Amino acid sequence: MSRPAPPGGGVSNARRPLAWIRLLAGLWLFAVGVVLGLRSGLGVSPWDVFHDGIRRATPLSFGAATVLVGLVLVVVALAFGVRAGPGTLVNMVAIGALADALLASGFVQDLDARSLPVRLAAVLAGVGLVALGSALYIGAGLGSGPRDSLMLALSARTRLPVGLIRGLLEATVLGVGWLLGGVVGVGTVLFTLGIGPAVQLTFRMLQVEVPGEPNRRRGVESACLECCSG
Repeated sequence: MSRPAPPGGGVSNARRPLAWIRLLAGLWLFAVGVVLGLRSGLGVSPWDVFHDGIRRATPLSFGAATVLVGLVLVVVALAFGVRAGPGTLVNMVAIGALADALLASGFVQDLDARSLPVRLAAVLAGVGLVALGSALYIGAGLGSGPRDSLMLALSARTRLPVGLIRGLLEATVLGVGWLLGGVVGVGTVLFTLGIGPAVQLTFRMLQVEVPGEPNRRRGVESACLECCSG
């Protein structure tokens, strides 16, 4: 059985400057979404709850837990047929670096001092930016991030929508992270409930296809995907 290549053209896209622009734009939007959640003071995303839980239950630091989880997910996704691309490696480094740069710059530094409705709006905006950033960098065809690689692998294998798979993954790691002692807040709940539908919507808006998923919208939409993928 042949293994599906990363969406949007795979290795050939590594030579296309527009693909790299799309990748970096997606990672930047993703980082902005992460920082909005951090600055809101209302709770981190489920994956970060999971990383925090691992940190509390093992001798690993938060960063070491994040890297270890990423490596495991890449291996699992590879076993399911989703190959890591150059964008996968960039993802593992760039999101953290961009988030640190935004935090150091003072971006929305006083957000946690704002009213609760403003902070909740920031969390929801962060969910939307994470979803949009995911669709952009996956659609660039340079390889998805470690967590998205697993999402795409499971979606291709089960034929279930990416939004449903993403939501199930977020809920699972949230539960495990909480059991391990990770901190959960209302922002975590909003992220868990919102990320699945948001990812599904942005994938449809940008016409990002899932490896192995039957292509029911050929013709004009396939041409648009090729154009958007750079």
